[in-house]
Amino acid sequence: MRMPSRIPILYLIVGVLVLVSVVPMYFYATRVTEINRERLKVNEMMLQNTITRSLGDELNQRHANFRAMLANFTSVVEVASGGTLDGNRVNSPQLRALMERFVGSSNDIAYATLVNAELKGISSSRVEPDAFMNRELERAFAAAREGRPYTGQALSTGPGPSSRTLMLVSAPATINGRFQGMAAAFVDLQFLVQRLKEASQGGLDIYVVDHRGRLVAGAGQDYVTGQDMSNVEIVKSFVDQGGRAKLADTRDFTIFGASDHVRMLGTYSPVRALGWAVVAQKTQENAYAGVREMQLTAALLAIFAIVMSVAISVYAARKITTPIEVLTDSSRAIARGDFSQRVNVRSRTEIGELAQTFNVMSAELEQLIADLKRAAEENRALFMGSIQMLAGAVDEKDPYTRGHSDRVTRYSVAIARELGLPNDEIEKVRISAQLHDVGKIGIEDRILKKPGALTPQEFEIMKTHTTKGANILRPVRQLKEMIPGIELHHESLDGRGYPYGLKGDEIPLTARIIMVADCFDAMTTDRPYQKAMDPEYVVQIINKMANAKFDPKCVAAFTSVFQRGELGLTARKAEMAVAAAASGQSVGDEARV
Repeated sequence: MRMPSRIPILYLIVGVLVLVSVVPMYFYATRVTEINRERLKVNEMMLQNTITRSLGDELNQRHANFRAMLANFTSVVEVASGGTLDGNRVNSPQLRALMERFVGSSNDIAYATLVNAELKGISSSRVEPDAFMNRELERAFAAAREGRPYTGQALSTGPGPSSRTLMLVSAPATINGRFQGMAAAFVDLQFLVQRLKEASQGGLDIYVVDHRGRLVAGAGQDYVTGQDMSNVEIVKSFVDQGGRAKLADTRDFTIFGASDHVRMLGTYSPVRALGWAVVAQKTQENAYAGVREMQLTAALLAIFAIVMSVAISVYAARKITTPIEVLTDSSRAIARGDFSQRVNVRSRTEIGELAQTFNVMSAELEQLIADLKRAAEENRALFMGSIQMLAGAVDEKDPYTRGHSDRVTRYSVAIARELGLPNDEIEKVRISAQLHDVGKIGIEDRILKKPGALTPQEFEIMKTHTTKGANILRPVRQLKEMIPGIELHHESLDGRGYPYGLKGDEIPLTARIIMVADCFDAMTTDRPYQKAMDPEYVVQIINKMANAKFDPKCVAAFTSVFQRGELGLTARKAEMAVAAAASGQSVGDEARV
């Protein structure tokens, strides 16, 4: 077949317009879709990880609380029993009163009992024990004889809608080291069901399983305590580890039904104290709904661009020379990604309409890019807000250090800027300083809020807040570079710091910066065991400890910004004045203490 000697200009115009309008949009939309799909997946994974970890920590804490309550009860029984639970002594009025107060101390205790070695005892309950509960009590008593505490499996008791999910917690009762019997309590897990319902939002399905993959509790009505969930891949992954998983795991998996299968995204977080796992899962259809909407929009825009290109090309066929050159130049600019270019063709013909269409398309693409940039800034603001909220939660644990993280962040950033660090490094310093004390979430309040000097043992516990903070943030990949500043901000140049006793250049610069800022704020803030010191005096102390405890470059930078008055201490002094007035002191008196 002979090729035509001339290709109709209409075909050329259609081809060129389709090429320059659709192809860049297609690749751009494809790339944006891929990027946003990954971002949505990461965000969903982080959300599931945060929710399951939070629920897991709450379960661990509640279990520890119940264990502590039971230990306190057995301790009081030891005193009130007069040294023995033998015979009818266990049935004394004093012990019955103690039992009633114990059950009344928590709405989560459904049944409690105290029995002696002859299985005689007393009990108080909000439910009637059934055969399953009695079987659990027998197992607990056998463990108590061996001197072991016992935590039972979750079981359902009661008929229909009034049924409850219970779990047995027991401890041996000993007096002067001699086995006397057992104290046990059935914990009502209704609080767990309620928390799971509260957390199950936006298509997220959350439930709890034991080490065998049996359901403990779930938010939906379709869940039954004891139901075998090990056929779900995310649950099977936990069960395969024998219930001894230490870290959370997030993965894609598929649930196979009788006639179809559903792609899922799920996470489990272990509850180590109980050998359980909190599982959260969501269909990928829900998780990636935004991506599908974006794909549909991109497809419609592509179709629209093709239709417009073909229609305009038919009307522009006769006047192509100069207008086509202008359109070609502008189209190439768009293909290079410069969406600010506009076609400047003054024509009342179809070419003019084509130029206007190109301008509208460029404006829409430019606006789309601006919206994406704005969304990225909003995501960053949300990220920083979450970090500040987490740091604020740490500061709120101790009223004497309220605002400590914000001040240390301000001082650290000022030092970093004075040192001439690039913006990305300053940002790492900012986030590290904001979260430097996040590990104090894991420190007991009796130590954190102790109104006096810590004992050596308590101080050793307090020092673990550095490694606890690092462990809290380690699963978050985006915060990997901030972990050294959080974990090592108490290391000293002379090797006498903690947690690892690093020396000199072994300590990262971020940690050395935060250490100076942290010490300055600690010494200029009222604490339970000391009054705030005068800032100028504190600066002198820090300078004297340069080369031994502090990095001399960081100290010099800090001293410079302090002398220039760039640390924002004016507002700080006003806060101190208000606090001093409330306590009947003057700021001067407080500074001299």
